[in-house]
Amino acid sequence: MTVFENVLLGATYAGRGRHDGRAEAASVTALAKAGLLDRANAPAGALPLLDRKRLELARALATEPRLLLLDEIAAGLTEPEVERVVETIREIRSEGVAIIWIEHLVGALLSVVDRLIAMSVGRILADGDPRVVMASSEVRTVYLGQELPV
Repeated sequence: MTVFENVLLGATYAGRGRHDGRAEAASVTALAKAGLLDRANAPAGALPLLDRKRLELARALATEPRLLLLDEIAAGLTEPEVERVVETIREIRSEGVAIIWIEHLVGALLSVVDRLIAMSVGRILADGDPRVVMASSEVRTVYLGQELPV
């Protein structure tokens, strides 16, 4: 299955489910937003990790969501790849899509989000402005194992 066919399935059967010509248009738009339009005819199974993550993102975008849930989209990527993913997320957010992003790469989160929730064992440790959350002694102790100077 090609990258395009993979995204087309999402546009056709997920979310709003389109069974007309709009599914193809939504797929092309999603591939462009995710940075994969140039790989549309490539076999999806042969993509490197960054492009597989972009494919997941494109499938979600093809449903034209108002809320996008991202789970560890930057995990396993190199620093330059993380920067590219962050830029893509920034662009999606600037188009008015609300994003809930679960991520352990805090630097990636901090460069995009205006609200951060730190959790441990299902309990909210801090919620609010990212700088305030990261300065929390409880967050620093839980995540870093000791309190460090801010």
